[in-house]
Amino acid sequence: MSPVLGVSFLALVLSGGAWAFAPIGGGTSTHVSITGTAVLQKVTDVCRAIAETEGRDFTPTGNSAEELVQACLGPKATGEVSAAKFKSALNEIYVQNGQVDRDYVNSPAHHFNSEAFAEGRRLITDGVASIKANVQMENFQAARETLGRVLHTLQDFYSHSNWVDLGYTEPYANLIRPDLPLENLADVSTPTCSDCVSGGFCSNSILPNILNEKKLTSGYMGIFSAAKPKGKCSHGGAADLTSSEAPRGGISKDERRSDNVALHTAAVTVATTATLQLLDDIRGAAGDNNYLRFMGIARSSVVAFVIDTTGSMKDDILEAKRVVNEIIDSKKGTQDEPSQYILVPFNDPGFGPLIRTTNPDVMKTEIAKLKADGGGDLPEMCLSGLQLALTGAPASSHIYVFTDAVAKDIALRDTIVALIRSTKSTVSFFMTGDGAGARRRRRGVESRAATFETYKDLALASGGQAIGVTKDNLPQATDVIIDSSTSALVTVLQRARNPGKAETFSFLLDESLNNITIYITGKTLTFTLKNPEGVTQKQNETNGKLGTVQTVGNLYRVRLASNKQTGLWEISMNSNQPYTLKVTGELP
Repeated sequence: MSPVLGVSFLALVLSGGAWAFAPIGGGTSTHVSITGTAVLQKVTDVCRAIAETEGRDFTPTGNSAEELVQACLGPKATGEVSAAKFKSALNEIYVQNGQVDRDYVNSPAHHFNSEAFAEGRRLITDGVASIKANVQMENFQAARETLGRVLHTLQDFYSHSNWVDLGYTEPYANLIRPDLPLENLADVSTPTCSDCVSGGFCSNSILPNILNEKKLTSGYMGIFSAAKPKGKCSHGGAADLTSSEAPRGGISKDERRSDNVALHTAAVTVATTATLQLLDDIRGAAGDNNYLRFMGIARSSVVAFVIDTTGSMKDDILEAKRVVNEIIDSKKGTQDEPSQYILVPFNDPGFGPLIRTTNPDVMKTEIAKLKADGGGDLPEMCLSGLQLALTGAPASSHIYVFTDAVAKDIALRDTIVALIRSTKSTVSFFMTGDGAGARRRRRGVESRAATFETYKDLALASGGQAIGVTKDNLPQATDVIIDSSTSALVTVLQRARNPGKAETFSFLLDESLNNITIYITGKTLTFTLKNPEGVTQKQNETNGKLGTVQTVGNLYRVRLASNKQTGLWEISMNSNQPYTLKVTGELP
């Protein structure tokens, strides 16, 4: 396969079972290669259509994933472009495509074996409906995984039935059209094959009357039993016990053999065309831009800002606005420019409304309207505002919370944790003040143990950061936000200790990752970083042999030098206070 498809070894192995398109006997076609060819062609078609609509050329400089994404995103994709999400999306499709043979090995419907045409068609049409619904709701990973499974079943129809034996060179459109009937099916009492004396595969085992009448049939497959209806074709092969029972043999076109080169090639060709048709059906329902997002080609995830507007934030909110504007400006015109912005203000006792826009200038205008007013010295509705953002933003969004107080609505904590897990969104808190609830609580108002630790726990659950900063050093936190909203970000290691203790953590770095950054949050701690050659650097060495150390409130941000050593690194932590450790890198 072309390396642009990013096929994983796992997917190739899973797709090479005895009852799937397999590269055996000199053939090269697998479910993964058929799927990859069609997916890549459809993505290219969509990218070209969007480019034409925007009045620009679509001219990839090569056939790599990076070059395709660069050409697809066009002028907005300035600088170095990462195809990490595109490759990851492809791999999710491929793996699920291959796992049908593992998870549904004995299901005739999933493979169109044993004349299970109605059941197989239902799997396809129900699956396509699920894909369209999930794309509409921006549940892209679930949609991709379903797509992988549906395509396996669709492709098996052309290899396991007699469709191409009947001379058809175009896909059977009724398989993806629930409104059309399945016609001219051989019933269970109709013989379909003659005996193959050799016991293997024969080139002309389908009965002449079946071919003349264009009756549709498929081979019976028995993994645990040799039983099949009288006179029926078998799938064939060593794994099929029915193939040794008369009529012996098999009609599968999974493999390219000397007796079926033309039929195998025809099955691959029609399966590829059918895959393209199904993808085009999904594209039509999703629209071109959403289809590319479904395939992992888009600018960065949605970015949401949840901002405290109570009176005590008066001195801080100007800085929060400046930081937000800097985030917007730093991403504008790059591949990491968010596809959508969300703003949720909160106060006491209110929160919201949720403001959503794809225009960064509109978001700047909305941010500028924020005023610090009300709330007194009460903790306010921070978690309510966060809940609104989590439910209003699509999965895998980046959410940034600015506040200077503990949450009044602590009862929502478990709900927030559940939303974080289901949406896989990253939540980072920027808490001005002393990092432990600087605003005094009014006498008689219980916080129910809400503290800065609550924010830290929620951030940790999402893979985000909880940073205690002051008005003066809030601008220094901008780099952290920019780091965390990079589209190609990979978490190498994440650990938390509460209470803290002396411990050494190891993490492996290889050449596939760039811009390695280490984040440590906590108070009264020390750490020592060591590379594979034994060179060390401590937390108080701002510019050391291994990289640079920036301190922002309770956060240490360590950016490794560009000439980092590959291999096993160590970081030795020493503190009796709670701390968190996170190591990230970027895929090229």
